Parts: sequence; structure tokens; C-alpha cells
Amino acid sequence: MNIKLISVAAAFAGASAITGSTFAAGDEANLDRLGKFQTTGTGQGQVIPQEGKYADNIRKILQTIKLPPGFRIELFALAPDARHMAVGRNKGTVWIGTRKSKVWAATDRDMDNIADTVEEFSPSVKFDIPNGVCYSADGFLFIAERNRVMMFPAAEFFMESPDTVAVPIVPQGKLIPVEEESYNHTARVCALGPDNKLYISLGQPHNVAPPDKLKLYDQAGIGGMIRMNRDGSGREVVATGIRNSVGHAFNPADGVLWFTDNQVDGMGDETPPGELNKMPEVGKWYGHPHYGGGKVRTNEYKGQKIPDSYASRYVDPQVETIAHAADLGMMFYTGSMFPAKYKNAIFSAQHGSWNATKPRGARVMVTFLDDKGNAREMIPFAEGWLQPNGVYSGRPVDVQQYVDGSILVSDDKAGAVYRVYYEN
Repeated sequence: MNIKLISVAAAFAGASAITGSTFAAGDEANLDRLGKFQTTGTGQGQVIPQEGKYADNIRKILQTIKLPPGFRIELFALAPDARHMAVGRNKGTVWIGTRKSKVWAATDRDMDNIADTVEEFSPSVKFDIPNGVCYSADGFLFIAERNRVMMFPAAEFFMESPDTVAVPIVPQGKLIPVEEESYNHTARVCALGPDNKLYISLGQPHNVAPPDKLKLYDQAGIGGMIRMNRDGSGREVVATGIRNSVGHAFNPADGVLWFTDNQVDGMGDETPPGELNKMPEVGKWYGHPHYGGGKVRTNEYKGQKIPDSYASRYVDPQVETIAHAADLGMMFYTGSMFPAKYKNAIFSAQHGSWNATKPRGARVMVTFLDDKGNAREMIPFAEGWLQPNGVYSGRPVDVQQYVDGSILVSDDKAGAVYRVYYEN
């Protein structure tokens, strides 16, 4: 079924004239100098100590984490507010985004699979919720912020300096219409596709998107996903009806995009389910706001007929996860360290509920696929951050593969990144 892609430009054509973003980063002068290969005079950024009482306490928590036989977990790095990660090619560097204003560079300098230094990345750039970090095979780092997308063409090469080549491929205030900037559902994620394009999820700011916003959101890709060329040109909306996806990855076996989606609050502890989704082709619709999760109708749209323009493009979730577990970052395993059954399995993080009466989540899940590339089974892989008294000792956010075939798990509650490895 061929679906004509929606032009993002249309979403901005009807917007009121805008002179600047409410949350403008205010670093235009620095970006101009960096683009000319000139210094900015910015001092060295913050450095996070990696040893001491706090690190020791985190290691004690890790002793309570349950894993399958043969697997071990250790502290890889302390990184405040650690969210999504991108693993470099040559230096054992992991870039770690946050929902605040910093991106960290954690570097394993002696290659013992533990970060030796964690430093503020590119402090001459003023980031605004730089949650989404992704890295290309040819060494380009991309950072998706609340309302801007930055490209760092030589992030590994310049990482020892506070000044780094930095290119705003989507300038401040141009990722979404400025009047739609919010403090809610602003954690963007990005990934490079097999078509060498950049895919970015754009969470919509409401619990349930109101009817008067749907046309704009569909046009802009808010509550959906967009893709663009690596220079920011050629933007298209490739999926709609996504409430707030904070994790996506391409299956290396067939090039198909998968993503998690956080579903509607306020409908009860046990409904609606969260989702792990598959994008068989571009132009599909994934249910929001008519469905709260799965095919559970939202209170706001209950009883209303779903327009044919949506219903004809609907895709069922591959997996319905437990309600309010907050499924976030995900990856496909391609390494050789883990046992063969994990090859091409999906590892994903459940951040845990913020408001459920009975806490849940705070674990890493693994999803096995069948021979047709569909989800066969999702089961817990690492759990124990939810203590018996209902208190979270950690909140996993993202899972990424490290250079040795182990996996890294970020935790924004503890401000840490863990390494899970396998030994016979």
C-alpha cells in the first residue's frame, strides 16, 4: 500500500510569525565561530569523578540485580541524569544525553571496559534537553534536542577540546512549531536508518492530544516520527498516531524500524498497555489519540468513529507490555559475546511508572523474534531496581551495545551507566 508522505513544511506554513524560540539556546554566536573553526573562549566543561562513596553505593545496588545464568553487571560510568546513549567507533567513547542541558562523553581510555573519564561534551554549545543522541557508521554524532537537531561531524576527533565542530542541521525553533514547545514529552530520540537518513520521534505534549491539534500534529509529525537527510533537508512524516515514543531501532536483519510507545495515563493502574511496535512501511497510523494503548479506547474519544483515513492505516502493536511500565530505549543485539539465542533479539528498558498505585517496571526486557521477523516473546532480562518496599533504586532508560559485545544500560535516577556482560 503506497502512502503519500506528509510534507512537514505544511505544518509551519500556517503558523504565526515567530521571532525566536521560547526555549532558545542562545548560542548562535558560538555556533557561528565554531562553524568558522574559531575558538569561543569557553573553558573546560564539568568533569564527573568516577570513584568514591557514591560509586561504591551504586555497586552495592548492582549486587541485587537478577540476571540469567552466566551474566554479570558492573558500573561502567557515573553520569548525572543519564538518558539515551550513542557508542563511538574508535575510542571507547559513549555519548550520554540528558533531559537537562548537558551531554556527557564517557571514555574507556585503557580499554578495560569501564569508563575512566566522564566529561561534559562540547560545553561551548548550550543544549536544551539533549536527550536523543545517535552515531553514524562514518563518525557523525547527532543530538536531537527539544526543538533543534545538532550534527557534530568529528565528535571523536575534537572531544579533547571544549570547542567542537557543531552544525545545527535543524536550527533552533524549526524542529516543531515554536508555539508547540512544551515541558512534557520532550525527550527526542534519533537513529540512522539503512537509507542513511535520520529518524526522529516527536512526542506530543498532552496526555491525550485534543481534536483541534490533530491536523497540525499530523502535518508536523508531532505524536509521530519524521525522517530527514543528514543535512536536515528533505523532511518527511513517516508515521503518526504515536503518543510518545522514546526508543527506536532498525532490525539489522531486514532494515525494518521498531519503536516503543508510552501510553495514556489516568485510565487505571492496569490499563492501557504499553507498546512495542513495528513499522512495516512508512505512512502508517499507530492509534493515538483514539486508542490509549493497544485497542483500548481513550475516555476523550470513546464512542467516536475512527476516521477511515486513520483506520485504514492502523498497525497493531507487536507486543502489549504491562500498563505504565514506561518502555523507553531499545536496541537489536548484533554482538558475539552473548549466547546464540540472543542474536538479533531486542533489549529494551522499562523506566517504571511515575503514578501507578502499585509500582512496576524498572527493568530490562528482552524480546525474541520468530523466523518471519515478528515478536515471539518478551521476558525480563535484568530486574531488581524495584525494591520490595516499592521504592526504585534505579530507573533504566536506554540499552545500547558496547564495543566488546556487552550491553550498556543507562539509569537517570542513579545517574549511572551499567555494563552487562556474559562469561562462561
